[in-house]
Amino acid sequence: MDNQPMLSRRQLLEGLAAGAGALVVGLRLETGHAATDAAPMATEGTPAPWQPNAWIHIAQDGITLLIDRSEMGQGVLTGLAMLLAEELEVDPRAVAVQMAPAERAYDNPALHAQVTGGSSSIRVAFEPLRRAGAQAREVLLQAAAQRLGVAVQTLEARDGQVMHAQSGRALAYAELAAAAARLPLPDADAVRLKEPASFRLIGHDMPRLDSPGIVHGAPIFGIDVQLPGLQVAVVARSPAFGAELRGFDASHAQGMPGVTKVVRIASGVAVIAASYPQALAARSAIRMDWRLPDEVAAEDDASIARRYEALAREDGKVARDEGSARETLARHVALEAQYDLPFAAHVTMEPQNATAHVHDGRVTIWAPTQNQGGTRLVAAHLAGVALEQVTVHTTQLGGGFGRRFELDMIEDAVACAMAVPHPVKVLYSREDDMTHDFYRPAMRHVLRGALDEHGMPVAWWHKVIGPSIAERAMSAMAPAALPDWAPGFVGRMLGRGVGLYFRHATDPSAVEGAADVPYTLPQVHVEYCPDRQARIPLGFWRSVGNSHTAFAVESFIDELAHKAGIDPFQYRRRLLVQAPRHRAVLEAVADLARWDQPPPSGTGRGIVVHRSFETFVAQVAEVHLEGNEIRVDKVYVAVDCGQVVNPGQVTAQMEGAVAFALTATLKGPIHIRQGAVVEQNLNSYPLLRMDEMPEVIVRLLPSHEPPTGAGEPGVPPVAPAVANAIFALTGKRLRRLPLQLTEAA
Repeated sequence: MDNQPMLSRRQLLEGLAAGAGALVVGLRLETGHAATDAAPMATEGTPAPWQPNAWIHIAQDGITLLIDRSEMGQGVLTGLAMLLAEELEVDPRAVAVQMAPAERAYDNPALHAQVTGGSSSIRVAFEPLRRAGAQAREVLLQAAAQRLGVAVQTLEARDGQVMHAQSGRALAYAELAAAAARLPLPDADAVRLKEPASFRLIGHDMPRLDSPGIVHGAPIFGIDVQLPGLQVAVVARSPAFGAELRGFDASHAQGMPGVTKVVRIASGVAVIAASYPQALAARSAIRMDWRLPDEVAAEDDASIARRYEALAREDGKVARDEGSARETLARHVALEAQYDLPFAAHVTMEPQNATAHVHDGRVTIWAPTQNQGGTRLVAAHLAGVALEQVTVHTTQLGGGFGRRFELDMIEDAVACAMAVPHPVKVLYSREDDMTHDFYRPAMRHVLRGALDEHGMPVAWWHKVIGPSIAERAMSAMAPAALPDWAPGFVGRMLGRGVGLYFRHATDPSAVEGAADVPYTLPQVHVEYCPDRQARIPLGFWRSVGNSHTAFAVESFIDELAHKAGIDPFQYRRRLLVQAPRHRAVLEAVADLARWDQPPPSGTGRGIVVHRSFETFVAQVAEVHLEGNEIRVDKVYVAVDCGQVVNPGQVTAQMEGAVAFALTATLKGPIHIRQGAVVEQNLNSYPLLRMDEMPEVIVRLLPSHEPPTGAGEPGVPPVAPAVANAIFALTGKRLRRLPLQLTEAA
């Protein structure tokens, strides 16, 4: 399962075609639906006319699957191998996985880009990979029937062999590959797929196939890349977002040991040296002259809060409007609440890095990236070469969470590599990474609700306030030199990725989880007020808009339940009569946590249900206090993600999501002062520690619905579940993250 050097698709096909007796099955994922086309390629043939984005290669040396998803700890390599192996009737451990090159043919059809995100990897590949495996299985059966002189109906594929029960003969796939390659494949839509009751792999636990290699240190992460003549670069970056570099003096740094070159690039001044310590030391010796415009110096937490207060008084872009919620609430407001969330950093375990080599009119990149398509696009633009002259090698990722969708490290690496005749690895220190992230935006939510005489909501009004990720992403794609499809490429990715198609909202991701609130509400009004003066870089943060909308929605519904004097589980249950899958996970988590029984003494419980990335998750958090310190003891999780492929990995994703979300729920926020991030490292932006990790109990609901996402949906419910549990324990309603009892409302 090691990452192998990346070839272009044509090089790959030519190499496979040259191999003796290889059966190659091409897989095409159609935009907008999971259709598959496949065809064999005999050794004498030429590449098929379509542009595939995965290949199954069966030869004497084994089975190879080429995939286009980044592995960043979510277990995608194992899950995709399981899908193929299920229909091909082989052990997933017999499938060698290679990373695909960066080409438009490998675009993720769910996101309209060659990226890994949106919890889409298994969802997109579930049917196409199975169909391709079934096609290969059927043609191998036909080849075996011809070899043995028997009817194909008398044969069975099992464990990488075709067996004839009557004669006891068995032929390995490797023996049949050459003959199978000369036979026509059945149509992808015509092959018979297994019924769920017949699954041998899907739905059953499979240890990650790459775990042994990880234990032995075999996988190559971006930070591990070593090449002949490799140089290392660090960048002296601006002290504030929007600061202007008027000049610098690198005369002393240029003469320091190991320094190859000091060069100005778009993000600052880069020091290229023989080693990281030498580059870091030389960077400290550069004298920089930065100018902070008045508007940059004035940007801080207080100025941002003042803008949000002003925006709260303005009309926003309407995301949903049903009934006459505004008019009803003008006459009667039962409850109004405001919820605030700060900027949040990604803090991946592996700091940002990328390696580039610009040579002979070509650009070669080695990077732990979630965004191969963008990497290729930006590299071609900066180096002035055609897209076809850019090769991207995707390494393992030491955490992604959306941070490695960004391209700043790619831009730095290519700019540095253009300045010297060597490959250059750009490394971010933890301080670089923390202070020059693309942050989860600080958001404010204002909600109002009116109740009837039974305590049930009759009107719901929700205003979302904060900067727009979509607008930032679109502006980043604006340069005229980029291909004309680039802005639409990003726009489609954002729109399709969040699945919201309302007409007026400027940023669907800002209101996902709010505009589609699942409760039966007679009158609903949701609007968005973007902060267009924001200067802080924004980016996708694990679960994107759901990470803040769930906190507001699920806290407010809890407040309405308390106002009505109704148990919060029963209140939600009554309001979910038209949302059966929400209701099912809610009931499942209540059963799992024994909601009908009182919690242990000194413990508070909070319950939440939320859907994101088409997956339904309900959680119950149990908390207690140690003085004013909030301690989370247990988190119960019920999940409906459709057909589960690898249950153990889905459980692991939920456990990891709880850990990730609790850092943002309980730990320090990102503060802004004079246009810059205050927190520099993990001493001022602490992560959840092992002794603070709660027990996580997960129940996966059985389902034969198509699989949905698992990587992100466990994050949004955590913060409101903990906040609701604190209220149940103390009677204090916390409406600001991170949760601190001293800030109780």
